[in-house]
Amino acid sequence: MKGLKLVSLTLLAMVMVLVVHAEPSFAQESASSGGFNPQEILRNALQWIDSLGPIGAIAFIAIYIIAAVAFLPGSILTLGAGVVFGVFLGSIYVFIGATIGATAAFLVGRYLARDWIAQKIAGNDKFSAIDEAVGQEGLKIVFLTRLSPVFPFNLLNYAYGLTGVSLKDYVLGSFGMIPGTLMYVYIGSLAGDLATLGSGDAPTNPTVQWAIRIIGFIATVAITLFITNLAKKALDKRVSKETV
Repeated sequence: MKGLKLVSLTLLAMVMVLVVHAEPSFAQESASSGGFNPQEILRNALQWIDSLGPIGAIAFIAIYIIAAVAFLPGSILTLGAGVVFGVFLGSIYVFIGATIGATAAFLVGRYLARDWIAQKIAGNDKFSAIDEAVGQEGLKIVFLTRLSPVFPFNLLNYAYGLTGVSLKDYVLGSFGMIPGTLMYVYIGSLAGDLATLGSGDAPTNPTVQWAIRIIGFIATVAITLFITNLAKKALDKRVSKETV
């Protein structure tokens, strides 16, 4: 259990550093210095979407789904939704696109890699016990990790496919994205110009920034403690069965 405590303390230390020093970017994911630049590609896609009129919403959702599956930075699309559609509609379109894209990635991870992972951990009682426990509390875990900015969105989508979390709990847990979605779409709406997105020049609201950080910090502490406790109970249960 010392190892679990060490992991918890390490994660909490990382969160403290992020809260104090990191810019709130869903937001400011680094772009390539040259060659393939996903931020620039998505920014151009947003400008194209803006020119489509009423059907732009459909195109936006489709591109968000592709970005989630292809590991492209959805932060630019989230911010851009505020510019193109406004806070209300932008938040709705982002949530729909992110949820469908995340579910598609989850299914890819589950059906293309889950069996292989299961074979690898088949002889490891600790891994299988934790996997089983996570599956039982999937909704809470997914919801809390969606609230926290520390857990990378795209990678997490695939990772959950490798756990015992049910599809139903995974989708329902996506509602944890709503607070962050609303806040970042709002920040994007302040920019008023797609060209400034991701450049660091867009206007921001300090109150919103700190709200994001506080919510993220609380969610990260909660999920760290919850999973640590869950893993301990699962391992203790497994050990007690083996000693009977």
